[in-house]
Amino acid sequence: MTDPAIEVHGLIKRFGDRTVVDNVSMRVERGEIAGFLGPNGSGKTTTIRVMCGLLKPDAGGGTVLGHDLRQSDRIKREIGYMTQKFSLYEDLTIAENLAFVAGLYGLRPVRRYVRDTLADLGLTARSGQLAGTLSGGWKQRLALAACVMHQPRLLLLDEPTAGVDPKARREFWDEIHQRAEDGLTVLVSTHYMDEAERCHRINYISYGKLVASGTVDEVIAKAGLTTVLVDGPDVTRAAHLLQGRAGVDDVTHFGASLHVVGRDGRALRAAIEDVADELDIHHAAIDTSLEDAFIRFMADARDNMA
Repeated sequence: MTDPAIEVHGLIKRFGDRTVVDNVSMRVERGEIAGFLGPNGSGKTTTIRVMCGLLKPDAGGGTVLGHDLRQSDRIKREIGYMTQKFSLYEDLTIAENLAFVAGLYGLRPVRRYVRDTLADLGLTARSGQLAGTLSGGWKQRLALAACVMHQPRLLLLDEPTAGVDPKARREFWDEIHQRAEDGLTVLVSTHYMDEAERCHRINYISYGKLVASGTVDEVIAKAGLTTVLVDGPDVTRAAHLLQGRAGVDDVTHFGASLHVVGRDGRALRAAIEDVADELDIHHAAIDTSLEDAFIRFMADARDNMA
């Protein structure tokens, strides 16, 4: 059996008296696209930085690409890490940025690596453009090019599509899936539920603790929720009446309808039927979405920074 690309256990990272990563264990198989979900401040970025050797854990351990976390220099040579914020030089051209990165990795001849990477990511026509003049989507493409030009075996992507348009997001994910088919392993943090659903498996972290792992269907099932769609002329008033009722954990507007969610399905349906006796609304059970589960996990978690 092939060893996993990432296998960490009991990771703890503190900053002062704050525990930012709290006993996180995770396994990512080779060739897998693994999603990393969680609210802002949940510890995603810190966990990724521990995995790629930029931070040392205070407790716990594990391996990345077969290297112990303490072998950070070896790990850094075999991964590509794309940060949340564009981190290349905005006053250099695309080609100059890639030549700089090639030099950092000792790639020779530099000119050939730059030429091939430009072609690979569709950047040849823009190679002389200053990075600071690029749109969000093209900056994202350049950042990805810098991450993959040394042919890493693992990509760690920290909210890579934040601030780019839907077309650029879709093209980015098509690129990631193509590379995964060729054997590249990817761990990507995201806030977008449609992106999470494109991952083979997802890991949900909330306030430093990993609370769910598995396929999208497995994580939704773990949330244990019943979801009911409510619509009709009186849907706005129904939302007010349903808030706080027994069995109702969350009421969310979706256009002209509501998603009403609860862990106690029987109590939830009773509350909705009670309101339906008073108002002109219709209701029907629907599949629970990943977003519904996401909100539920957030509500159940305790803020480690409070």
